[in-house]
Amino acid sequence: MSGARPGGRRPVAYPDAVAPLRERTREALADSGLGGNLRTAAASWAAGRARVGAEYPFAEMRLRAREIRRGNVRALPELLDRLEARVREAGGVVARVGDSEAACRYITDLAAARGASLVAKSKSMATEEIKLNEALEEAGLRVVETDLGEWILQLAGQHPSHIVAPAVHLNKEQVRELFMAESGHELPTGREALVAHARLRLREVFAAADIGVSGVNIAVAETGTICMVENEGNGRLVTALPRIHVAVMGMERVVADWEEAAHILQILPMAAIGDDAAGYVNLITGPRAPDEADGPAEFHLVILDGGRSALRGTDVEEVLDCIRCGACLYSCPMWRSVGGQAYGSPYSGPIGAVLTPLLEGMRGERSSEMPFLSSICGACHEACPVGIPLHDLLVRVRARSRTATHRRDRMRFRLWSRAWSSPLGYQASRVAGRIGLRLLGRRGWLRRLPGPGADWTGQRDLPTRWPPR
Repeated sequence: MSGARPGGRRPVAYPDAVAPLRERTREALADSGLGGNLRTAAASWAAGRARVGAEYPFAEMRLRAREIRRGNVRALPELLDRLEARVREAGGVVARVGDSEAACRYITDLAAARGASLVAKSKSMATEEIKLNEALEEAGLRVVETDLGEWILQLAGQHPSHIVAPAVHLNKEQVRELFMAESGHELPTGREALVAHARLRLREVFAAADIGVSGVNIAVAETGTICMVENEGNGRLVTALPRIHVAVMGMERVVADWEEAAHILQILPMAAIGDDAAGYVNLITGPRAPDEADGPAEFHLVILDGGRSALRGTDVEEVLDCIRCGACLYSCPMWRSVGGQAYGSPYSGPIGAVLTPLLEGMRGERSSEMPFLSSICGACHEACPVGIPLHDLLVRVRARSRTATHRRDRMRFRLWSRAWSSPLGYQASRVAGRIGLRLLGRRGWLRRLPGPGADWTGQRDLPTRWPPR
């Protein structure tokens, strides 16, 4: 086979190595090709969602899904204890880790102890969160993403733009250019030909990998089973062919029993792809048994806290209900305008704007700015299959922001509140504001305000009359 072997991630432009959020969004808005790709994807999702809504009692299913996830998060410690016990009974190993560093260290140490050199991965947001690929490569291992979208991003050196469709921001020609650069030869332009090329390049990885790494959509505490939902079949090969399977899951991704699991597994593809079933649903309980012909000899379940336990019992606890369907992204006018790359985080869109700052902590411009990349229109709440009030959570996370800009904003609003706390102050500011708008505005619109108002008019115009003319 000619060309470079598959794998070898380019340096990923994660948030700590990219331009400020405002610059990223401006660049994204100026990219007309990106806008077209996002609009096409969002329209396809909306059509599928409408079709599912017409065929199934989605509203009632949504209420049940919300009830399940609320109960799961509230009973999380007990469910995790039960899950761990069942996984161990099935012959698996469970590692509960507190943060990304501990998770990566466990997996790299395992690889070193087993003499592994090649790691095959299926799509996993948890491993993106902990930057596992980078840790494995630093440890000298070769890592290959086997999900088509994730492999494309690995070649491009990018993080996912969408939870379910990671390369949705790229078009066919862009993918073709990446594949030609990787293989070193010309490729046809047809979509089927590009998929066939990827299949050929990745096939050798499934057979040669020492370790397969996957994510976990949900884990069933009743039996110790992990469930993986996919549409390509690569996840099945990653978890069955290598001699070691490592599954990485956020600690909140557990349900009590199969009744709950069945409901989540049904509503997940409805919300994610507008269909009543995924292409593949993989149910894995421990490693290969002595009387079984295939499957891994070892199964390791890495359960990641990563700041999640600190959210339980708080006013933002409901973010843990998320089932990672990506519906809130497609429904969000902000995400549809700039795409996931602009967020600078593996988790983008409304869920990312809430989850990333909460998991990372409200430190620095990156985490503090993300919650403001939203219009608070509520479309994400309407789209969420488990009814997470993301618009409310965004407001609560914004209130935790601690950057200098936001501290100044809070001081300004305190002064405004004090001025308007008396009838005299309110009337005086009202008259002054009306006079100022008429003096500064031209043709009914004010293009630029001085002082504290400069930031506001830097992004929008202010009508001097209502309704605007």
